[in-house]
Amino acid sequence: MFKTIREDIRSVFKRDPAARNTFEVLTTYPGLHAIWFHRLSHRLWKLRLYWLGRFISTLARWFTGVEIHPGAKIGRRFFIDHGMGVVIGETAEIGDDVTLYHGVTLGGTSWNGGKRHPTLGNGVVIGAGAKVLGPLTIGEHARIGSNAVVVKDVPANTTVTGIPARVASSSTDKEKARKREEIAKEYGFDAYAISADNPDPVATAMGRMLDHVHVLDQKVSDLCRAVNTLGGDVCDKIPEVELDDVDFIDASHQAERQRASAKSPTTKKRATKAKTVTKVTPKEEKDD
Repeated sequence: MFKTIREDIRSVFKRDPAARNTFEVLTTYPGLHAIWFHRLSHRLWKLRLYWLGRFISTLARWFTGVEIHPGAKIGRRFFIDHGMGVVIGETAEIGDDVTLYHGVTLGGTSWNGGKRHPTLGNGVVIGAGAKVLGPLTIGEHARIGSNAVVVKDVPANTTVTGIPARVASSSTDKEKARKREEIAKEYGFDAYAISADNPDPVATAMGRMLDHVHVLDQKVSDLCRAVNTLGGDVCDKIPEVELDDVDFIDASHQAERQRASAKSPTTKKRATKAKTVTKVTPKEEKDD
């Protein structure tokens, strides 16, 4: 028991930079207290002392603001940061080194018996206010963004955000991004300011189009080599793409120059002088 308590305290120091000393962690961390209450109530639950287990969990909710059903299975080094408003259902299963922030719900979507709550793999991190609903599986080291609503399984090493939650980044995104950047430079298109951390549906569509164009280029190249091997003479030089109608490009550049000149302090100063100075005509000078 004491070994487990020391392990829990060490996990707090690893994941919360605000933790200063052991005494502070022991006395002021409600998430840690809720876990210890749960271990007692879960032991009573397994001994079929159901009412007593529920009573202990209710006391824990009063003292900590965290509600964990005594039937939930929780692994080692589980950490609840801040804790207030966390709800964990009866059939939830949580692996080792999992971190939950305040307002997280591991809930169910059915009134039927059996498995109704999520299963979390090792190293999962769930942001504040997120809701993970149903008997789904969250893969190891997955991350769920704040206020996300997860209703489908999440693969390992994947980040999901939104309502309903969608994949924002995965372990293959970096390699895909590198390949797409190379293709984009080849075709004169650079999707700057676009990253998996800030998903854009238009950027995603462009990325898929680039992937498709790249596959077509490879197929055409293979076809040309095969024809040349048979004695043909094709694909000696691929013509460059030319845009005949570039009026929209010129208009865009012109509008950009106008915006830049309007923002220039010198331009504003000259415009102000032009409005305040009255132009004197030769006729007016003669009359004077």
